[in-house]
Amino acid sequence: MQEPTWLAFSERVNFDDSLHAGCEAATLPLGDLQQGALRERNISVLSTLAAFTERRAEPSDNDNPLTQEVARLDSKLNVLMAMFDQWLSRDANLPPRAALRFNAIGAVLPNELWPASMATGLLRLHFDGCLALPLELPARLVQECDGNHVFVAFENLDETTGDAIERLVFRHHRRKVAERRQSLI
Repeated sequence: MQEPTWLAFSERVNFDDSLHAGCEAATLPLGDLQQGALRERNISVLSTLAAFTERRAEPSDNDNPLTQEVARLDSKLNVLMAMFDQWLSRDANLPPRAALRFNAIGAVLPNELWPASMATGLLRLHFDGCLALPLELPARLVQECDGNHVFVAFENLDETTGDAIERLVFRHHRRKVAERRQSLI
């Protein structure tokens, strides 16, 4: 019989890619203050990722000077944010990249990422373009998937964070599909 959490995970679209990822042991559930601070940081990271990955419509032939100025400011701000992220991540000790799949339910991780003796932990995911600000997700070990991977379920995710993760996963999936289609043309 399969675990219901695994079935729910399997039925959803997944973020399937290689990310800088690491785990550390954590006792769950987290305290209210820890959980609140973690929620705020995760919402901030997910909002930042949404802003960076948002695709803007092609520039129109709008001669409105205000529209053109906003576009120039947006471009400058994107460059500054990329420089700031590069500066922050320069001294950061990033974990190695690992191929993984995740959505708002949980994640499939390589065995070496989730130590065998750990029942619960904190999964940290570092996204390109936002390397210095990891997404931190409390998780519990659910099952082995095969000899090389385990499935962990996220614990205590509030609805707002879960929805933001689902939007991130959907945007990533949509971008991957578009890239595949483009390569076929």
